[in-house]
Amino acid sequence: MSPAAPGAGTVLDGVPAGAFGPQTQAHGVVDRPGERPRVGVRLHDAVLDVGRAARRDGLDLADALSEPTLDAFMALGPAAWAQEREWLDALLPSLDPADELLVPLGQVGLRLPFTVADYVDFYASREHASNLGALFRPGQPPLPAAWTHLPVGYHGRAGTVVVSGTGVRRPVGQVRPPGSAAPEVVASRRLDIEAEVGFVVGIGSVQGEPVPLSAFADHVFGVCLVDDWSARDLQAWEYVPLGPFLGKSFATSVSAWVTPLSSLAAARVPAPPREHPVQAYLDDTDHPWGLDLRLGVTLQGHHVSSPPFAGMYWTAAQQLAHLTVAGASLRTGDLFASGTVSGPGRHQRGSLIELTWGGAEPLVLPDGTTRTFLEDGDEVVVTAWAPGPDEEHPVGLGEVRGRVLPARPLP
Repeated sequence: MSPAAPGAGTVLDGVPAGAFGPQTQAHGVVDRPGERPRVGVRLHDAVLDVGRAARRDGLDLADALSEPTLDAFMALGPAAWAQEREWLDALLPSLDPADELLVPLGQVGLRLPFTVADYVDFYASREHASNLGALFRPGQPPLPAAWTHLPVGYHGRAGTVVVSGTGVRRPVGQVRPPGSAAPEVVASRRLDIEAEVGFVVGIGSVQGEPVPLSAFADHVFGVCLVDDWSARDLQAWEYVPLGPFLGKSFATSVSAWVTPLSSLAAARVPAPPREHPVQAYLDDTDHPWGLDLRLGVTLQGHHVSSPPFAGMYWTAAQQLAHLTVAGASLRTGDLFASGTVSGPGRHQRGSLIELTWGGAEPLVLPDGTTRTFLEDGDEVVVTAWAPGPDEEHPVGLGEVRGRVLPARPLP
């Protein structure tokens, strides 16, 4: 069981007021002293004990909503998700702030909200992929040949996905210093972040049967935020020919809140124009699942980037279709992430390697300190929000927060 992280505060970088009103219905798992962890739904700066509220109202979902993870509820599928939403739409706007089942955020810890069954990370931002191609493969085409034809991704480690607020230990591994013929084992000197958006699978699928674009919302329950921590020096030495391994296996942080996909109806937008016609299973002409999500990144409390998710070349629906086209099955709790969200402007880059151009252009923070990559003790926070049903009711995606801990002694 993951350790409880402290409850989130009320002020999130760049997130407008009211983003966690009744329209959002972000789901998490709360932990109170002396009580079993339970599913909660956030309402402004409080959490509703949704299982007890469901039992009080005679809802037949009460047992699933009283579990210590979202697993059982997510596994019930779209009809149950819609039933809960209809109930919450009626309940939350008129709920008495003094209701005994509403607990202030500051009085709860927040746990990993679901059991991560599998984890896949994609590479869906053209700007990010082009920037890293230029940095890692100078003099060569920045994008791999397949990149504009399919969503590129890799399988990560489900067991090292941690909830927001968990400290991240600086990894140790092999690097090859510039000019050296042999590698050495060191603590990573180029520890980085990747500001991403994650999608949480509620309903599994049958092995050998691909999930079409039209079935995306039948399988995906909701959206979370992801920071896929990356050791760029380990990554640069190991990644040819099979891609990321130890450079990304040590920790992936996710937000404590999962915002239901149904809350993002007003945020749906078309994807950017594609360079080539796509294969039929990726043709999203009739199923546009671009999302207008506005991310913010702070380092040591200072805002450093505003990555725009709406510009992502490949949508989550296309990623899921590609993930399953060869026959891979889905399970409740599968997590797949977008890859780093970056835009065309320097202030829109979602990783330090891009923001500092490989360390050649250090960030100057408002307090006068500089950063190329992360130092021990640094804290990074990624937030996001989306347009809601109207300007007064935006939709929040919470935050994913992590602080860098010193490396353990070298082996």
